[in-house]
Amino acid sequence: MKLESALVLANSSTFIVCMVLKFPQIFTVLAAKNARGLSVRSLLLELSGFLVFLTYQTYYEYPLTTYLEYPILIAQDAILLMCVLFYNGNIGTALPYAILFIIGWRLLTIHKLIIDLAMNLSTCISALSKYVQLQTLWKTRDSNQVSALTWSLAIYTTCTRIFTTLMTTQDTAVLLRYVVICLLNIWVLTTIIYYRKAGKKNE
Repeated sequence: MKLESALVLANSSTFIVCMVLKFPQIFTVLAAKNARGLSVRSLLLELSGFLVFLTYQTYYEYPLTTYLEYPILIAQDAILLMCVLFYNGNIGTALPYAILFIIGWRLLTIHKLIIDLAMNLSTCISALSKYVQLQTLWKTRDSNQVSALTWSLAIYTTCTRIFTTLMTTQDTAVLLRYVVICLLNIWVLTTIIYYRKAGKKNE
């Protein structure tokens, strides 16, 4: 009974947090009218990872509660990407990106081998998205437009998903994905805090 309650709490809290996960970052960019420190490549890779993961979960008909937040995350990432492209002066590339994502998404479900391979690759893609964001922070040495709250919430959701995966599907590929992403999210958050403190010292 306690385990069931813990699962309900983990699933519901993850869903609630994910409903607003990207909002702090979106509002930060809109308020600053600047996307400095944010990587377009990182967002594109993250979107790819989200799409593959959502498709994998639906393909194998896993419980809806284990991935319900992903359509919301995809929508928020798409909005954030549009904001970043707009402030970087590259909004014209939004349509080609959208077409490529739709084509890629449709190709995933052609055969079981494709979706399985894509799922294994999605861990690398998602990890790479975090590393690319780290590279952007290292290059700009400016984390003022990068929301620490968004990354903190991301750490929470990956931790809860490690727990729910262990308690439900026990899918090794899914579990590995969450562990890797959680560790990299912590690294990004640490970097954001470091550069924010360094910036204050320089002032």
